[in-house]
Formats: sequence, structure tokens, C-alpha cells
Amino acid sequence: MKFTASSAELLKALTTVSGAVPSKSTLPILECILFERDDDMLQLSATDLEISIVKRMSVPFESNGTAAGNRIAVPAKRLLDTLRALPDLPIVFTADDQFNVTLRTDQGHYKMVGHDGADYPALPELSGNVRIETEGKLLRRAIQKTHFAVSKDALRPAMMGIYFQIGADQGRAVATDGHRLVKLTLSEMTSAAPVEFIVPEKAMTLAGRIATDAACALTVGEGYAGFDFGHSRVLARLIDEAYPNYEAVIPVENDRRLVVNRDAMLAAVKRVGLYSSSMTNQIRLSLKSDQVEISAEDIERSSEARETVLCEYDGEDMVIGFNAQYLTEVLSNVDSEEATFEFSSPNRAGVVTPHEQHEGEEMMMLIMPVMLNTYA
Repeated sequence: MKFTASSAELLKALTTVSGAVPSKSTLPILECILFERDDDMLQLSATDLEISIVKRMSVPFESNGTAAGNRIAVPAKRLLDTLRALPDLPIVFTADDQFNVTLRTDQGHYKMVGHDGADYPALPELSGNVRIETEGKLLRRAIQKTHFAVSKDALRPAMMGIYFQIGADQGRAVATDGHRLVKLTLSEMTSAAPVEFIVPEKAMTLAGRIATDAACALTVGEGYAGFDFGHSRVLARLIDEAYPNYEAVIPVENDRRLVVNRDAMLAAVKRVGLYSSSMTNQIRLSLKSDQVEISAEDIERSSEARETVLCEYDGEDMVIGFNAQYLTEVLSNVDSEEATFEFSSPNRAGVVTPHEQHEGEEMMMLIMPVMLNTYA
């Protein structure tokens, strides 16, 4: 195999697939990126056996290298580090029959030993399954707005991914860690055949980085999901678990409604949160008709803080506690100028929504309260 490419373009393509390369593996070949020729396209692949990424790029091949059908696995870290250290210039990639890899530029050459590509694990083939045509920007938004609430608890594997429910009328992306929950409904993400699946958070984050605004295809079946973005593809093993009944925890009868400026509330929560206990991150919201008082104290450090933010509150005066970090993350994902909170009681979850929803979507977030010593 022999071809010439721009070092910057090759580095960009390799960086795309490197997200699936494990930093350490019991199989050394997995720490490599697979190079193979497909007609006039160079195909780069990487996998950790759970997530696979494939990237295709057009390069001019030469015939005086190895046979066109040969595949070679190249050590990812050394190759990437070399290309990062080079300026943008033409680079000649050569691999011989002994799997020796040489990179040549006008200034020098760099040699490393690769592996036989025939030993590289085969990537899953998804064909004849549920295929959903959608837009990359919709998928990227679903990932961006839900991934922060994905659980890190390995004892609850179903919650370690983003749960998709896609039907004929709309699609939903849901994430929860038991402390907060996000449900994003997209009217334009639809499937003729209803499908439900859970994709690991890492795979979704990688897909979100690769996704463009252009059309993309989502294929689901045989325990895998594939995300096709033109010349890039992400394959992920699905989480084979039943997702918890999240609808059951969403309170439906909320008679207390708070509307507040999102930026003012977020800034106040961040500042007051600095004075909360390092163990609990607890802050207290005292709700009144025209203002909300945000307070926190850290008894161990003899520190406290309180701020008042103007608001519109329809309901009885109430005091409720939240984790400052969780509330910050929820407010950070509200896109509108104002945020709406709905409460039923101090010991039940609060529902947070943008005061004005984006066209074609409905976003709802839920945050669980923390117990206070006393309630007003």
C-alpha cells in the first residue's frame, strides 16, 4: 500500500477514528488503526470491541506498494504523535509485505512496525435492520442535551446510556442517573417501524463529535446501532437491559410554578454553591411571590452565602433543597431566556423546562430535591 496525502487531512481523519482506540488492551492490535484500500478510497477503522469508528477519505494510491487488497494495522499513538508534530505538508505513506510502515516527507522519513491487518477483529455488519433517516443536527442536539444526566453507576448498566424511543410520530432521547432526568422529544426524528434501544454514553459522545448538520442514517439491529455521517461511521454495541420506567417518577400534578431569568438564576446558583458543604453541595431555595432566595452554608468552614433573584412565583411560599452542581447543569441546558420550574411539594422532584421551547422539540428536565432539616 502506498499513497500520498496531506499530513493535516490524514491527521484529521485519524483523530476521528482514534476515539475508539483503547489506551491499553490485552490485544495489542486493538491499539492500532486499520488501514485498507477500498477502490480509490482509504478506509481507516478502529475498535475497542464495544465501539467502532470507520472513516473514509480519498487519496491518490500508487501501484508500487503492496497488493491493493492488503490491510495493515498501524500503532495509533506513535502515528498520531508523529503527524501532530509535523507541519501541514504532503506525506507519502508506504507499507510493505512485512508490515513495515514508512512515512516520508521532504524533510525526512519515519519508520515503524505494524501488524497484519488480517488479524484485526472484524467490525459488525448491519444490514436488513431498522434504518432511520434523520438529520445530523437533530442527533447531535439529542446527545448534547441528554448526556450530562447519564449515570456512571456500573451497578445500573441500563442507565449508563442514552435511551432512544423512536416511533412514527416522534422520537425521544432520555437520560437519568436517579438524581436528574432529561427527556427530549423531537417531532422530526421518526421511524416507520417503532424502535427502542440504549446506546452507551461514550459512543454517543463520539457520534456527537463526528455528526454534521447534513443528513445521516441510523441503523439498529443485532445488538448494535450504526450512525452513518457521509464518509464517517460509528458502530456501538447496545446496552441489553430494560430501561427503568422513567415516566413513573415525573410528577404530573404540580400546583406551584416559578418563572425566573435563566442567566440570573444560573449565576446566583454558581456563586452561592461555592459556599455549600463539600460533602452535600446542598443549597436552599426559599420561594416567595416575587423573589427566590438562594442560600447555602458550610458549617465545617464557618461560611455561608445568600442571594436574591427576582421571579414570578405562583403558589404557596416554600423552601426546597437541591444539589448545587445538579441544578447548575440543569439550568445550563435551558436554552430560552427564562426557565420554568414546577413543584408539588418540597420532597418531590422539580420539573424544569425552557419557558419557550425550540420549534419541533419539547424538552423537560427533572431534578430530585435533597432533604433539609426543616421546611418552611
